[in-house]
Amino acid sequence: MKLALGLDLYRGARLAVPVDTVRLAEQLGFHSVWTAEAYGSDALSPLAYLAALTDRIGLGTGVVQIAARTPAATAMHAMTIDALARQATGDYESPSRVMIGLGVSGPQIVEGWYGAPWGVPHQRLREYVAIMRSVFAREPLVNDGSEYPLPYRGPGSTGTGKALRSILHPSPGIGIWIAAGGPINTALAGEVADGFLPMGWGAQGADVFGPSLRDGFARRADPASAAHFDVFAGCQVIITDDVAAALDAQRPLTAMYVGGMGSASHNYHRAAMARRGFPDEAARIQELWLAGRRDEAIATVPDDYLDDGGLYGSVARIRERWQAWTQRGLSGLTIRADGHEALELVADLAGTRDTNEG
Repeated sequence: MKLALGLDLYRGARLAVPVDTVRLAEQLGFHSVWTAEAYGSDALSPLAYLAALTDRIGLGTGVVQIAARTPAATAMHAMTIDALARQATGDYESPSRVMIGLGVSGPQIVEGWYGAPWGVPHQRLREYVAIMRSVFAREPLVNDGSEYPLPYRGPGSTGTGKALRSILHPSPGIGIWIAAGGPINTALAGEVADGFLPMGWGAQGADVFGPSLRDGFARRADPASAAHFDVFAGCQVIITDDVAAALDAQRPLTAMYVGGMGSASHNYHRAAMARRGFPDEAARIQELWLAGRRDEAIATVPDDYLDDGGLYGSVARIRERWQAWTQRGLSGLTIRADGHEALELVADLAGTRDTNEG
């Protein structure tokens, strides 16, 4: 089981990158560290900062919102971060440490923050990956798709656009991952991406997402490459003697996402809770939240749902529950933890400390 460190920097009113925690994760043999964005701090800049302060740990976005940048711009960011990471260590031979996780976000952010149409996000995501691959391959940039026509010849164009290729020579192996919850984009991840960041994997994740991933694998240009495909799911880890209090601490944020992060018609967090076996509770939480009855919505979040999404309790309880997490069909866990003790515990459970020291 690979371990990743998830940083929720995007939620803060002030940006504070926990460098010591990232360095500890690197020492413990963690595979990667992942950043995200919403409508505050961006996902890419902290990785450029961490590239200069670390040696081995992978640098991933979970996720970059594709409405925020053109695919060529995101590819430029990825290549630049990779170059900075290599300059910092002097290692120009190893595979790239950079992994760009892409997500479509939701119409409230796409239209309200970026001023872009929601449109056809599946087609946009497919073209996005293809264009990034072309940039990394230093091919003349041409795309006949409807979402990102290149060179652009539409309204307002001068007609002089050229099919350019990257000046910077990228390192091989920059990863492209896709974050998704529904079956269409899950299958797309299996078809064109290097890894998958599922929304709400849960104990039944292999049954929920597996068929769509396999559909995508069957359509890969090289089906055998699916053997190297990664699936990382999130896992909150809290060492505590009061499990009930730990679950209560997760309840308000969960209710806000399930109930209010989106509209009545577009809420992927509500759908994720439903996929994990709580459809009635998800619908009720959203109903209460949108009606302004937020305390009731928070109280409606099921204990079982919260407990299934993380490892909470004493060291003994976490050890007992660890084995079940290794049997969920995942290749990696993205750990969110408040203290260094929790990172050390999961490193011991996963054996990454021993592997790193060996």
